[in-house]
Amino acid sequence: MAPRAGREGRADKAQERTCVVTREARAPEDLIRFVVGPGDILVPDLRRKLPGRGVWVGLSAAAVGLAVKRKAFERSLKQKVVVSATLADEIDALMVKDAIQALAMANKAGLVSTGFGKVETLAGSGQVAAIIAASDGAEDGKRKIGQALHRAATARAEAGLKPRNIPVVAIFAAAELELALGREHVIHAALVPGPATEGFLSRWRRLVRFRTNDAGGAPSIDPAESDAADQTKTEPAGPKAE
Repeated sequence: MAPRAGREGRADKAQERTCVVTREARAPEDLIRFVVGPGDILVPDLRRKLPGRGVWVGLSAAAVGLAVKRKAFERSLKQKVVVSATLADEIDALMVKDAIQALAMANKAGLVSTGFGKVETLAGSGQVAAIIAASDGAEDGKRKIGQALHRAATARAEAGLKPRNIPVVAIFAAAELELALGREHVIHAALVPGPATEGFLSRWRRLVRFRTNDAGGAPSIDPAESDAADQTKTEPAGPKAE
């Protein structure tokens, strides 16, 4: 009888899909699914739930651009489809909207705190799941939050505890954060652990990977491996960040 691990490995392989640009087989979460909608219009299926035959492209703005340029969607689907020339930009906007909605859900679940003082305190406690800093916020504020994260990491190290990897999200402008949280002048926020927080972070990571053409990374900042100045160096802003 084959080992259980072998059966699971075959099951994982069966779930893989092939990118129409690179022809590489990858897990669905490392790809974007597309289907043909009404009027033969190509539609991104970010949740991978729409009916119909799917065609897959790597989680990358560059890969989507190449698929459009090479007419890879038509070839794979074996039919004429209407493909937007700005498909990559449209996907970026959809992913931003999806992430902002997820942040709003985390806020409704009571997992988000705002205000510089509260966020700095939570960052210093080392108990947060993530920190958010508006992309158009002052650098001084980002530096102080970074210092608080560094202090928390140092305290854990001195206590013999393993450092916690706390992501710092800095690709959303203050106006986007205000929309998600329903309040004005949001520059900093802290998220505590919870399912809704994980949902937001999952969408943020996919957005960053899409913008940076990274099919395998998980952008974050590890306070234990950075000094206070480096804490302000969050994930790449990408072409659509303000």
